[in-house]
Amino acid sequence: MRARSALDAAIAGNSWQEMLGETIVGKYLDEYVVGEEYVSPSRTITETDVVMFAAMTGDYNEIHTSVEFTKANNFGQRVVHGLLCLSISHGLLFRLGLLESTAIAILAVDDWRFKAPVFIGDTIVAKFKVLETIPSSKDPSRGVLKLLTQIIKQDGTIAQEGVKVLMMKKH
Repeated sequence: MRARSALDAAIAGNSWQEMLGETIVGKYLDEYVVGEEYVSPSRTITETDVVMFAAMTGDYNEIHTSVEFTKANNFGQRVVHGLLCLSISHGLLFRLGLLESTAIAILAVDDWRFKAPVFIGDTIVAKFKVLETIPSSKDPSRGVLKLLTQIIKQDGTIAQEGVKVLMMKKH
């Protein structure tokens, strides 16, 4: 019965949240406080993650894909694609629910640094610290959120960090 009502609602032009009777809303720009921090749930990087990312991007560099090749490198094992970890950090940000229905666009990733390798089997979290909120001078309904983002491995090592710049809705 629920699927039928959802279909009827879709035909009527309602959103999926309206169809299911749910409204999920994250934080608006004006609700963030400079200095507040959030830590995502953890995520273990798997062999499948690396294989899928290599296939999707075409980056089959042996540093990521060859056990034999990497036996002789500085790390003695395959290194996870840096951009895969950056991408996963964005997914971890969404898992916090902060951006649900309030994020408009990602504008930039500033000053991103790859500080330590991440290996298959490592578990990471993403830590976010609000650096700045900037109301739009042209549109009072939106503005910019700057988040210091750190990808942290299970041993506490900061593997990557930089600033994510997002366009956000205001209340």
